[in-house]
Amino acid sequence: MKTRKSLSMVLIGVIAIGVSAVAVAQETDALDKLDKPDPLVPEIFTIQGEFVRMAYNNEGFATLGYRTANNSVDEQWMLLELGLTLVDPTDDQPFKRDQISLQLPDGSTIAMALQEEFNKANLRALDRRANTVRDSINYFPRLATGSCRVGFFADTSQSGRSLAYDQVTLSRRLACVGRVYFHIPDGIKDGQYYLNLKFKESMVRVPFRIFTDEEQKQFNKNWKTIKKEHEAEYKQQ
Repeated sequence: MKTRKSLSMVLIGVIAIGVSAVAVAQETDALDKLDKPDPLVPEIFTIQGEFVRMAYNNEGFATLGYRTANNSVDEQWMLLELGLTLVDPTDDQPFKRDQISLQLPDGSTIAMALQEEFNKANLRALDRRANTVRDSINYFPRLATGSCRVGFFADTSQSGRSLAYDQVTLSRRLACVGRVYFHIPDGIKDGQYYLNLKFKESMVRVPFRIFTDEEQKQFNKNWKTIKKEHEAEYKQQ
């Protein structure tokens, strides 16, 4: 990592889902009473940027960037920027590609794409678009000082062809980042999505919303206020 925006975090006992509801309720108010997402698992969820979300429990930690996905409505491929690490004192664990899935707005769940599907789709143009405007997802606990690649897909942005791997070894001392891809035959629609991440002992679900044009304008105008209100509420927990 060239830069890191560290967060000092203390997780005590069972993390209540109510904290997630606070963040989402604030976002919902700004978006004219849209249905609030309910992760259905114990975790903390917060807003780090206009298109950056973060969720974690007492085992796993995830940070997600989805600007490119939000700008790909009606297209069949969704690109997400993903960061993963473990929360102290969790021991190292392997994390495989089948531990990632995506819940769509209609409630159905799809698996992450296979490397073979990715190759056939030839997504270089999508990757170039994502490289043009990208948000930092370098929000990790302070203990994660090292770096590693979430290499489920070969990196098409490199001049030489990189390799794809079926798993990555997660450690509380490593901030692992990479891109993940989902093939959505009916196209990306606006609405509420969840990135499901199945760690060894628990599930972390990262809620993110593909906005309509009007929702995006309203959220872009208010997201800093929403974030401040969430942080103020969090400190009171």
